[in-house]
Amino acid sequence: MWISKKQINSLHQEIERLSALVIAKTRESKEIREKLEGILFEVKKSEEILKEKMRELEESRTALINILEDVNEERKKAEEEKSKTLAIINNFSDGLLVFDLKNKLSLINPQAESFLDIKEKELIGRSISELTSLPGLKPIIEVVGEKIKEVFRKEVQIREGLVLEVSTIAIKSGREYLGNLIILHDVTREKEIERMKTEFVSIAAHQLRTPLSAIKWTLKMILDGDLGEVAEEQREFLRKTYQSNERMINLINDLLNVTRIEEGKYLYKPVLTDLISVCESVINLYKEEVEKKDLKLSFERPRKLSKVRVDIEKITLSIQNLVENAIRYNKPGGEIKITLEEKEKEIKFSIADTGIGIPKDQQNRVFTKFFRAPNAMRIDTEGSGLGLYITKNIIEAHGGKIWFESEEGKGTTFYFTLPIAFK
Repeated sequence: MWISKKQINSLHQEIERLSALVIAKTRESKEIREKLEGILFEVKKSEEILKEKMRELEESRTALINILEDVNEERKKAEEEKSKTLAIINNFSDGLLVFDLKNKLSLINPQAESFLDIKEKELIGRSISELTSLPGLKPIIEVVGEKIKEVFRKEVQIREGLVLEVSTIAIKSGREYLGNLIILHDVTREKEIERMKTEFVSIAAHQLRTPLSAIKWTLKMILDGDLGEVAEEQREFLRKTYQSNERMINLINDLLNVTRIEEGKYLYKPVLTDLISVCESVINLYKEEVEKKDLKLSFERPRKLSKVRVDIEKITLSIQNLVENAIRYNKPGGEIKITLEEKEKEIKFSIADTGIGIPKDQQNRVFTKFFRAPNAMRIDTEGSGLGLYITKNIIEAHGGKIWFESEEGKGTTFYFTLPIAFK
């Protein structure tokens, strides 16, 4: 079969057209394949990211479960500690009152409820100013104040047969202030024992003073020759007996003074007085002892001094105690300097000596009953240790204060102040 040239050309054109179409389709297929490969790559990448996220999520879930378990464990521990703390508070022998930052009562233990005859439900959440109306709490609040000031072992009579020691403590966590704790300690039994002891000392001292006074005057009459002549050897024995009897009488008087102080019956006759004349009378009383020990005593006072309202007998005793100590514990040839000066609202008395001084580790006990420093006992074994205790109570009973400065081996200076009487 013969094919014409025209047909051949048409066939070539068709073949070229089909070839071009195949090439285009091939290129299109390649592009589609590349796109599919890209999509598959992205899908695979997304799957890996998803797997990583799932792994992280699982780790977070595990960590969260662990945290929750730890929190539960800590919560249980905290609850256990809270229970233990509450058990201690509830069984504590002292009464406890806890006030928050706004001075509202947040906790009261059963012992405090018993002391004050009140119930917790009636008080929790009430401010300290609202609690003053309660009879049991009123005397305590009068001591600590509505802002709860610092108090340490302040005695308060709640009712007949109940005496409490009140102390306050600021509650802090690190440097953060959280509130205040009031501690109530029952000292009724101790006060009763102290009262009985004071009564016994008072009765014993009174019973001893009468025969001792009789012995004193009998010895005095014998020594003065009122009952006939006495040989010198006998006189010496009688003189030593008289001196020992005098020491016993002085001790009895000191004990009686202590019992009166503890009973609150010490000041009898406060009157307007010039302290200069009181000091001069005491100095004159000890002139002989000062000369005997070769001491130099000076008295510095202003030309004019305001008067004070005092029990003259008791203030004289206080100054006597201080002067006696300055003489007794001074060194031969030493000095004593007594000074009076007037401040704004008070008179300040001071007595400085160049004696043995008070050891530093003993100074906090100076004003306690029966205390005597070891170096003082080596010089004089016969003191009672009551003089400074009595002196401190006399000064404080007059509204004054007493203190001292001392260095062992170099001397001591005692100071006291008394308020000026403006009326």
